[in-house]
Amino acid sequence: MNVFFDADQQLHHPQNYFSRGKMRTPEEVPMRSDAILQAVKSLGWAVEKPVDQGWGPIEAVHDHAYLAFLRDAHAEWMATGQDWGNEVMSNVYRRSEGEPLGILAKAAHFLADGSCPIGPNTARSAYAAAQSAVAAADAVAAGAPVALALARPPGHHARADAAGGFCYLNNAAIAAQRLRETCQRVVVLDIDMHHGQGIQEIFYHRDDIFYISIHGDPLNFYPVVSGHASEVGEGVGTGFNLNIPLPHGSDAATFFQALDQALVAANKFAPQAMVLAMGFDTYREDPQSKMTIDTPDFATMAQRLVRCGWPTAIVLEGGYHAATLQHNAQTFLQHWQR
Repeated sequence: MNVFFDADQQLHHPQNYFSRGKMRTPEEVPMRSDAILQAVKSLGWAVEKPVDQGWGPIEAVHDHAYLAFLRDAHAEWMATGQDWGNEVMSNVYRRSEGEPLGILAKAAHFLADGSCPIGPNTARSAYAAAQSAVAAADAVAAGAPVALALARPPGHHARADAAGGFCYLNNAAIAAQRLRETCQRVVVLDIDMHHGQGIQEIFYHRDDIFYISIHGDPLNFYPVVSGHASEVGEGVGTGFNLNIPLPHGSDAATFFQALDQALVAANKFAPQAMVLAMGFDTYREDPQSKMTIDTPDFATMAQRLVRCGWPTAIVLEGGYHAATLQHNAQTFLQHWQR
């Protein structure tokens, strides 16, 4: 399997995480990549550093003003000389009517929540993760049946113009848009624990990229503002957005019923390629999980997806249980060698 990863992705190491009224210990940390890398190496696969394709593939998905903020925010924050923290975090969340003035207003405008602090190397790491996603898409476009973007920080919560949910650049959306250069129809299947509201928003008005998400019910669960079954796309995109929210506590049988529903819909779409937004945070012990998925279930997931036969770019999303992440990833990935 083609596997892409850049060591610069490890430079992002959040120190703060505010969620549901509490400061919490950050969960999206470099250990996650280390665990997946160990899984990949245990399977005997080489890891390639992606070729730098520049900002073009990223700008095809993200707004210019947001990208400028992401690149410059930390330096501008530190340049104030104020007694502020060492990461850019906003205690105000409001979209400005015009151009936001000052770094606090920019943070309020471009950071959607308290789980996406910007440190000195965040932009560099997010850029490297996006390049891994582009490389995986390019490998699939060149004929590889499957490629893995070991993308960290993750991406599916990043909107076109805002960071959120540990995410800064929407790696899966960037990969899908890249594949559209060579494929007429691309399906994005998101099986992370959380709904990828960023992917949904980016492609909500389009009929060439079909977004399908299986996730925990967003009622009082991140991202809370989207992920309901009633959200089906708009305009020409109507019918090309499918959300399958599952009750909290769902078991593997419930998940696989949803996966069957998702694959039937994807088959009708007849995609020429798939981007798989893969999260391991559905695992029963994961701190983010609201399901009871166990390690052998990841093998079943992979087997069902491989049988579809679509050229696939796998893009890493969540997975935060340190003790089992390597084993869960290995269990899933070993079935993709074809």
